[in-house]
Amino acid sequence: MKRSIIRQTGIAAAALALSVSLAACGSDDNGGDDKTTAEDTPSQTESSAPSDDMADDAGAETFGAGCAKIPTSGAGSFNGMATEPVATAASANPLLETLVTAVGEAGLGDTLNSAEALTVFAPTNDAFAKIPADTLKGVLADKATLTKILTHHVIAGQLGPDELAGKHKTLAGDTIMVKGSGEDFTVGGENAAVLCGNIPTANATVYVVDSVLMPAS
Repeated sequence: MKRSIIRQTGIAAAALALSVSLAACGSDDNGGDDKTTAEDTPSQTESSAPSDDMADDAGAETFGAGCAKIPTSGAGSFNGMATEPVATAASANPLLETLVTAVGEAGLGDTLNSAEALTVFAPTNDAFAKIPADTLKGVLADKATLTKILTHHVIAGQLGPDELAGKHKTLAGDTIMVKGSGEDFTVGGENAAVLCGNIPTANATVYVVDSVLMPAS
C-alpha cells in the first residue's frame, strides 16, 4: 500500500511538472524515481527484518511440567543442548549432574557422543537421590554394573513422542517398556514419569525422567 501511494505521488508530481515545462519534467521525473527507490528500499528491509532476526527455538516441541526447570539461556538451555552431542549437552544441564557423573565413571561419554542417533531417558539428580547413598556409592564404584544400568536408559534411533510408546531394545541388550501417549508417558517397571520430553541434542532425543531405570537381573 505504501509503495502504491508513493508511486502515485511521484506520477502526480511528474504530471504537474510537465504542465509547467518539458525540461522541468525531465528533471523532476528523475528526482521522483530516485525518491521512490529510496522510499522502497527501507520498506523492503523492514519487511524482511523479522525473519532475519528470528532465532530457532529448540524447545518449541518439548513437553512436560519439568521443562520449566531447564535453564532459559546458556549451554544448559534447549538451544544450547541442541548444538552439542548428548553427553556434552547433559553436562551443561544442572538437572542432570549426577547422571553426568555416572556416565563419566562408566567411561561412556565418548560412546554416547559419537553415536549417530539415540533416544536417552535421563534421570534427574532427584531421581538418583531416591537411591540410598551407600547403594549409589557402590554402584558408581562398580563399572560393569553401572554400565549395564546406564545403557538400559538408551535406545538406538531418535524416537519422537508419536513413536515412544511400546517395547524397545536398549543398548544394554534388554528391553524397556514405555506407556502413554501425547504428553503423558511412563517408562520401565518403575513407571518413571517423563518430566520433560523430546529435548533435542546434536545426536539424540532426550526424555528427562523422575526415577532411575533398573534392568532386570
